[in-house]
Order: sequence, then structure tokens, then C-alpha cells
Amino acid sequence: MKVLTTIKTKINPFLVAVLLVVSTSSCLDYLERTPESVISEEIAFLNFQNFQGFTEELYHCIPNFTTSYWTASWNWGEDEMVSSAGNFHVTFAFDRGNFWAWQVEHAGHGGQASWMDKWSANTNDNPHTKGLWPLAWYGIRKANLGLENLHRMTDATDEERALIEGQLLFFRGWFHFMLIQHVGGLPYIDRVLPGDQQLREARLNYHQSAEKVAADLRRAADLLPINWDNITAGRRTLGRNELRINKIMALAYLGKNLLYAASPLMNFESTGSRTYNTDFARRSAEAFGELLNLVESGQTQYALMPFDRWHSLFYTMGQNWALSGGTETIFRSLYWSGDQSNWGITKQYFPSIIVDGDATKFVPTANYINQNFGMANGLPLPTDITKADPESGYNPEFPFRGRDPRFYKTVVFDGVQVVQGSMPPNQEDNRYANLFTGGSYRGAVSGSPTGYLNRKFVPLTANAYDNAFAFGAALHLNVPYLRLADVYLMYAEAALMGHNSVQARSSNFNKSALEAVNVIRERAGMPGVLPKFQTSVDVFLNEIKRERAVELAFERHRFNDLRRWMQLIERPYTLKTSIEFTRAPESTLGGDPTNMRVLNFREEVLLERPLAERHYWLPLKVSDVTLYPEFRQNPGW
Repeated sequence: MKVLTTIKTKINPFLVAVLLVVSTSSCLDYLERTPESVISEEIAFLNFQNFQGFTEELYHCIPNFTTSYWTASWNWGEDEMVSSAGNFHVTFAFDRGNFWAWQVEHAGHGGQASWMDKWSANTNDNPHTKGLWPLAWYGIRKANLGLENLHRMTDATDEERALIEGQLLFFRGWFHFMLIQHVGGLPYIDRVLPGDQQLREARLNYHQSAEKVAADLRRAADLLPINWDNITAGRRTLGRNELRINKIMALAYLGKNLLYAASPLMNFESTGSRTYNTDFARRSAEAFGELLNLVESGQTQYALMPFDRWHSLFYTMGQNWALSGGTETIFRSLYWSGDQSNWGITKQYFPSIIVDGDATKFVPTANYINQNFGMANGLPLPTDITKADPESGYNPEFPFRGRDPRFYKTVVFDGVQVVQGSMPPNQEDNRYANLFTGGSYRGAVSGSPTGYLNRKFVPLTANAYDNAFAFGAALHLNVPYLRLADVYLMYAEAALMGHNSVQARSSNFNKSALEAVNVIRERAGMPGVLPKFQTSVDVFLNEIKRERAVELAFERHRFNDLRRWMQLIERPYTLKTSIEFTRAPESTLGGDPTNMRVLNFREEVLLERPLAERHYWLPLKVSDVTLYPEFRQNPGW
């Protein structure tokens, strides 16, 4: 007889009852256990409460990339730079072409610096011990185990059976998708693999893998409700269902999975063509269209957040550790409120001169900001930022004036007042961001090497004087995996490339690709995409890419976007730069920093990443590819 043993764990209000793990050993192996710790399969899977208790552990398999270590690295494109004090982070290694560093065996500090991998598949409540690679395989096995025991759920309603099956299918598809987007096609494990047989599961190509992901996510979307609060089973945990897997989550990842399969890199891996696959793109647009039609017809709990509350997508403060995200966030990891696991994360964005703690700093690159964050009138900055542009109104003597409103919510630039409260007289000069060349906020080791700071994820008061990261402030940072704005932009890309038209739309949603992008721009107070960027599919695609870079900056999307577009290894995307300038003599602090005149504004290259074709896919673990011949390594590694 097989048995199930209970796991004692910290229970969040999100969770129900008990978490269960299945063992394949006989009862005789557990004679030393107390009788109450042994539960038969017939009992464990009998009813909804017991089966849901088993299923809940899958939520603990979602790594929280935001808080995966004391300081955390998750932006690996040309968008962000880590100071030299953070040389143990994945970003630092990737900047030097070392893509092995995602693996625990190759990373510094025992591998704790990467959210992608840890030493074990740990499902406890410590975000520092959770890694995608081990937990995905663990989660896939657990999902398969649950699916193979669905027939035992006899004391349940049809609604309850659908909820269990839908969650299990979602997680099986989601974990596979999270892996293949980084390493390419993999074996699709859709059954419990026996432990006493030699593995012979061959790698599929990307399209084959994506089709299996799509089948699971489509079935999950059909089984799951939009909102658990509105169904009988969900009312048992009324008001605590926000993170439970639902129809909208399944549709969102169905669309994303199909868009990735359509993208040039994934299409090339499967067919040899470096163009978009129009069939996958059209199917992606249909999935996103189904989702967006439900949202815009008022049938869901999701909606874009007002722009004046944009920061609440990423953090809350003074709200008793309330989870950030509002109505816009669709999918995120669990977060253990009150444990201050983001105490170090909040300090990684401002230079050591105004925070204590770790010297590691993550800052926006000048190239990313200059190339993507344009002017408030919808025009980009000129390629040569040392020259004025009469059409856009850009002036290199006032480079921070008249910019896209999201520029001011995303970055700290020179002259912004950072410290709001009192500070010692001998530190008063550091009340404002001295980000000019040679300023006190600059520095390669524990300051900003680029001339910018990240403002998106922490309030300005996250400094040693205002002390917003103190426990009593309840500053709660959690960057989402996926939010509604991303869905609008992915829909636009899928519709555009699936139907080869700026005005294209899916069959089930009444907005065109152009209109979907404009929804996001108008939320931020920006004009719609200008006519000059609607002249062709390629021109408009570049504007979608720029819009993604602005709206979703530093949210972990850029690296995979550059990869799937096959731009990661091409200039200018291999460059990381700084802005250099001095303040004009008449410029004074304390007023509107956009009105401070600067001199000799220019851009300088800090490094060029030595990337080649092989860097489009992460290398698989040597320990895995040597298990059996059919599990082959990625090309070039």
C-alpha cells in the first residue's frame, strides 16, 4: 500500500488544510512514523479538501525571483547593470558571456544569487532557497501524480473535480513553459516516470513542446473559473482566493506560450526559419483576444491600474504587508508577509552613500533609457543624444525635460530629491541625487556607474534617513510574473505578426494591434502611436518593442524578449553605457530637476557583452545531459 505523509509548514491565509507529498515506498518503510502521519491514497484524494491540500504545494513551487537572495538579479539583457560589488550575481557573469552562471554549480555564494537554480527542490516558505529548475521538475511530477489519482476523487462535485484537474494541468503546462523558454525544447513529461527504469525521454523541438503546453493550458482554461470567490467551492476561502489559478491566468500563459513559439528564435529552432510563425501568432492572438474580451466586458476582477497608482503594481508600504499588484497583476509568486525578505532588495537600488547594508547595486543602463524612453509627444530621442532635435523637442542641455511620463516613475536622474526628512548637516549634500559625472551617487563599486537609479520598485524614502525599509514601514516589494499591460502588448504583437497588418485583430476581440498598444500609452498620458510609426508592419513592430521596453522595464521580460526576437547578440543590444555630464554653473538644487541645465551631455560605453549564437539558449546542466544520450546539450555548449 502506498502512503502519503504530511508536511508541517508555515500556512499563509492563501493556503488550505494540509500539504501532502506522495511516497512510493511501502507502509513497512514508515513503521517509525506516528499513525496520524500516515494517510492512505484513498483518503488523501477522496474529497476536495484533501485533494486541494495536496495541490496547494504546487503554489510553493513558484520561485519568487524578486527575493531569491539578499540582493537579487533577474534582468539579464542590456537593460540593467550591476555594480562591481555584485560580481557573484548572474547579471555580472552574463555581461561577460558566462551563461553557465545560472546554474547553482557555477554561481557564486553557493549559487544563491540565481533564482533559476538552487541545490534542492525546497517548497518551504523561505524564498532564498527556491529555484526554478529543481522546483519545476518537482512540480511536474507532483502534477502528474495528482492527475493519475483523479479517479480516486469520488466524494466530490463536478465543480470540485474541475478545479483540481484545472490547477494540475495549469502547473504542468506552466512549469514546462518556464523551462523551454530558457533552454529550448524538452521532453514533455505527462506521466509519473517510474523510478526503477532507465530514462529515455528524448528532447522535443520547441514547437512540439509548445503544442503540449498549449493543450494543457487550453484544457485548464476551460475547467477553471474566472474568480474562485464566485463559485461554491471557492466560497469556503472567500476573500483569500486572489492567487489561486483561474481561467484568466491559464489564457494569459496560453497566449504567451503560443507567442513565444511564433517568435523568430523559437521558430528557427523548430523550422530553420528566422521569421515569425504566422500560425502560432494567430493562435496566440485568439487566446489573448478571448482574455481581453472578458476583461473589457467586465466579466473579470482584472483591470489596468490608474497611472497615479502605478507603483502599487510593484510595492506597498504602510498597508500591513498587503500584497502589491492591484487589479492589474495576473500572476505572481507567494510572498511571506512580515518576514522582511525584501529588506536587502530595497537597498540594492540606491548607492551605499545613502543606504547601509550590501554594496551591490542594480541600476538602469543609459543605452536602455536613451533608446527607449522618448519624449512626451511620442517621439524617440535622437540617435546622437549630444544633438538637439527640433521635431521632438529634445535638448541635450535639458535632457530630462519633457520626457515620457513613465521615465519619471521608472528612474531617478540627476537632481531628484531623494531624502525627504532630516539628515546630519555634514550629509546634507546627499539629499539630492548627485548623478553627474563624479557626483557622490556615482561609482563603479557601490554607486551608479551609469548615471541613473531605479525608482520603479522602491519609494525614494527607501534610504538610511527616511528608513522606509524598516520593519515598521511594512514596505512590501514583489515584482509580478505577468500583468494585464503585458497581455495588451503581447496581443498587439501576435495580431500584427499573425495577420501582417497594423489594423489586424483577433476574431474574438474588437481592438486592433494599434488600438491595443494605444490603451497602454494612453493610460500613461502618452499620445497614441504616431502615424509615422504605422507605415509598415516592420516599423510598427519596432514601436511595439519600444513600448514593451518602456512599460515593462526591469520586470524580467527584456532578456527573453531580445532572445526570442534574435537581437540579444547584435549591436546595440550588446552594449551597456553611461551618461556623462556636468551641471551648468547656474543650476541649483531644490527646484524642478528637469529645469537644471547640464553641459557636455554624452554617452560612453562601459562594456560590450561578448555574445555569440550559442547565447540564445542557456546551457543545460552537464549532470543532466550525461544521464542518457537522448537528452542532448544545447548547440555551442
